[in-house]
Amino acid sequence: MRIVPAEPSDLPKLLAFREEAAAWLSKLGSDQWRRPYPADRLLASIEAGTVFMVRDGDATAATITLTPEAEEGLWTEAELSEPSMFVSKLTVARTHAGQDLGGRLLDWAGDRAYRAAATWLRLDAWTTNRALQEYYLRHGFEHVRTVTEGDAVNGGPRVSGWLAQRRTAAANSGFTDETPIPSKLPAWLPTARS
Repeated sequence: MRIVPAEPSDLPKLLAFREEAAAWLSKLGSDQWRRPYPADRLLASIEAGTVFMVRDGDATAATITLTPEAEEGLWTEAELSEPSMFVSKLTVARTHAGQDLGGRLLDWAGDRAYRAAATWLRLDAWTTNRALQEYYLRHGFEHVRTVTEGDAVNGGPRVSGWLAQRRTAAANSGFTDETPIPSKLPAWLPTARS
């Protein structure tokens, strides 16, 4: 399997991929990702070079977003002063479930963040998805806190505010990595997304 940067032409595939994951989560009783993700925001992430895909031949096996920019309102100023990279939208195709692709992607992200001189690999997970939180804990993340304050954009409670982190480290994910070599994080990053 190889990991590659997503391209704008991958947008329909990634949107369908997320819908598949949302349907699977719903069957498990989770409300995670019920609201469709805005296509324009996903396209902007692809164009920014922060969305990556695991390809197994012609099939898309998994995807992850890795960025030096934090979701606004989650991390403290002190935490944001530490060099970090942030994981989001980690999704594995049902056809490839049970192969620990998610764990391997987390190792890949931690290695990439390490090579960019980040100290922390951080994420926010769905607040009510206990199984997902346990998954991250099993993969070496430590729970930092859960943010539940209202989401100013959507006028409701924050649904993805379970915060966790693990130290970055060199790792071999086993993927053929066809992504560009990561740049070192500038001293002023990470910044909050607007």
